[in-house]
Amino acid sequence: MKPDRRQLLRGTAIGLATGGLAKMLGLSRASAAEANAIRPFRIDVPEQDLVDLQRRLATTRWPDKETVTDDSQGVPLAMVQELVRYWQTDYDWRKIEARLNALPQFITNIDGVDIHFIHVRSKLPNALPVIITHGWPGSIIEQLKIVEPLTNPTAHGGGATDAFDVVIPSMPGYGFSGRPTTTGWDPVRIARAWGVLMKRIGYMRYVAQGGDWGSPVSNDMAKLALPELLGIHVTCLLLFLPRS
Repeated sequence: MKPDRRQLLRGTAIGLATGGLAKMLGLSRASAAEANAIRPFRIDVPEQDLVDLQRRLATTRWPDKETVTDDSQGVPLAMVQELVRYWQTDYDWRKIEARLNALPQFITNIDGVDIHFIHVRSKLPNALPVIITHGWPGSIIEQLKIVEPLTNPTAHGGGATDAFDVVIPSMPGYGFSGRPTTTGWDPVRIARAWGVLMKRIGYMRYVAQGGDWGSPVSNDMAKLALPELLGIHVTCLLLFLPRS
C-alpha cells in the first residue's frame, strides 16, 4: 500500500525535525566541549598599558600630610609616596611577567567564568597533586617561590616521596581569571569550582592548601567532602562569630 500525501509530508517533517535536533545537539556538545577545554595561556601586557600606568602614577594628587607622627590617622603620606615611587622607578613588571611565563599557564571556563591557573607537574614519580589557593588582596605571584621546592624536592633537601604536582589558580576576579558577572562567588562556590578544575585536569586524588582568603576555600573543599580530596592544609584560621 502506497503512502498518501499526508503520510509523506508527516514523515518528511519528522525527518527534518529530528535531523535539525541532532544537528542542534551536535552543536551544543561541541560548544560545551569548547567551553570546558583547557587552553594554554601566556601573559603579554601591552607596552601602552604600562606607559599609561606610569603616567597616572606621575600625576597622583596627594592629600595633605597627617597632623600626627604615628599612624593613628591612617597610612602616613610619606609611606604611600615611597610606595608609588617604588612602582614608578624600581618595580619591573616585565621581570614578573617573564617569571610567570616561564611556568605552564592555562585558562578554562568553569560555571561561566574563565579560570586562570598555573600547572606544573613534577618529574618525580608518584607526585601528589596539590591545589593552592592564594589570599586577599594577593595573587598567584605569592606562590611562585614554592613551585620549585614542591615539584623538585630532591634539589632542596627533600626526598622523591615529597614531590607534588602543583596547581595554582587565580580566584575569580583576581589576576588573569575572569570577573564574575553575577553575585554568589563565595568560598563554597570557589571550592566546588576547584573540584571541577582538578577533575578536568585529570586528578582523581589530591590535597588542597590555602592561606588567608584561600583558607576558607580549602576548608569548604573539605566540608563538601569531595571524594577525590585526601586532605587540606591551611595557614589562616578565620572565625566568624554570630552577631549578638
